[in-house]
Amino acid sequence: MSNRGRPIQVALVDDYDVVVMGVANMLEPYRDRVVVAELDTNMPVEDRVDIALYDSFAQPESDRAEIKALIDNPRARRVVVYTWSFHPDLLASAQDLGVHGYLSKALTARELVAALESVHAGEIVVSPPAAKARTQGGDWPGRGEGLTDREAEILALITQGKNNAEIAALTYLSPNTVKSYIRGLYRKIDVESRTQAVLWGVDHGFLPDKRRIEHWRGGP
Repeated sequence: MSNRGRPIQVALVDDYDVVVMGVANMLEPYRDRVVVAELDTNMPVEDRVDIALYDSFAQPESDRAEIKALIDNPRARRVVVYTWSFHPDLLASAQDLGVHGYLSKALTARELVAALESVHAGEIVVSPPAAKARTQGGDWPGRGEGLTDREAEILALITQGKNNAEIAALTYLSPNTVKSYIRGLYRKIDVESRTQAVLWGVDHGFLPDKRRIEHWRGGP
């Protein structure tokens, strides 16, 4: 479905600059349909936007509070969650809060734009859960070093001081699966201990940012 009239104005929300900028770059070729008004890392939405697109990278413990804050913000007409996590409890929680969309990061940029247009037109859009292939979704810390998005999320939680049990609970993964991810990411970043992993994470952008990037590439 094509959008008529002015492009949809979108605010991108996440804790990490690299994540919101990655999504903004994905949307850039579709400026005639979707314009990024602002990018927010741990800052409230200030522009009046049609959609606040909330990326859930490495912040599952705060998702409910962050989503509710966006729902309650009168500057955002609609709120959409953009995520890999389709655990039934997470989806149900977001729907209970009143989100207007729950979109998979496996969507191509073209599919994401079409889904945003559907939300803007008044539909409630929920993507099917992502298949095993995880190749879309913009960018994330550690991608250049070969970390998958899930490995990066777990390393971000480690860098924030979470233990394995907490990470398992927050990500809805089993403890053994968390350990497997940790072993894999340790090999990729060439560390042997949690302390070394934390130091590596701090040095490579795995702590949340706090700033607003307004008027992305001449946006409103």
